[in-house]
Amino acid sequence: MTDHRKRELGAFLRARRERLKPQDVGLAAGGGRRRTPGLRREEVAQLSGVGLTWYTWLEQGRDIPSSRQVIEALATALRLEDDDRSHIFELAGLRPAAQRSPGDKLPPLVQRVLDNLMPNPAYVFDQRLDILAWNAAQATLWLDPAKVEPAERNLLWLIFTDTAVRELLVDWESAARSVLGQFRAAAGRDGNDRRYAEIADRLRAVSPDFGSRWDSYPVAEFNVEVNKLDHPLVGRIDLDLLHLRLVEHPTLTVVLQTPVTSIDSARLANLLDRLDR
Repeated sequence: MTDHRKRELGAFLRARRERLKPQDVGLAAGGGRRRTPGLRREEVAQLSGVGLTWYTWLEQGRDIPSSRQVIEALATALRLEDDDRSHIFELAGLRPAAQRSPGDKLPPLVQRVLDNLMPNPAYVFDQRLDILAWNAAQATLWLDPAKVEPAERNLLWLIFTDTAVRELLVDWESAARSVLGQFRAAAGRDGNDRRYAEIADRLRAVSPDFGSRWDSYPVAEFNVEVNKLDHPLVGRIDLDLLHLRLVEHPTLTVVLQTPVTSIDSARLANLLDRLDR
């Protein structure tokens, strides 16, 4: 850590310590007036399971090592919310702890945005590639996730198990490699999330091809810029892909697809005309 970050970490810890009362963390308030606003240093050390001297030095901005486990313990002891947790990890020079997907609590605003992106297909997935929301254009272009079991509304699962999806993708191999690489990288970062293992184990059982790819440990981020589709109803459609990360919910990604050429626009419009019939 730089000297600036050490000082900032100390100031941050002190500010968060001072805003807590003993009763906030299950400690007895004690009699008489407390000279220290909020919690005492020894109380934070006790709650987090670290040494008092070590914690004091950390708050003083001294050059001492801080592990992920210790920073996590301090964050829990100080009752830090998501934003504060991310900040303390950043100040300590550590990768922020993995944030959870909002899952069933997806903000209504997200669906409204997707609907307002019509007629362009768009959908949202989380860090596990679970598809959480989509608009009507996406359901018509690709497949309707509402007709898929919730446990199988996963981009990786559909690419490796759904025949219609495989036939729709002009370059299935490239798409599969890219999606698997991102999923494998995310699984490595968040080993405590059993959802990754659940999907991987189920895919192994139904796809030997997946198993061999998984064991090779591919790691990648999405690098497909054009989604090339061979749609059974209207023929070839090329769509530019844009991945947008939501600042308020960084585990969510919005995938927006827009036609590359006027021909692609016409074919997409032809396909979406079916929505109005």
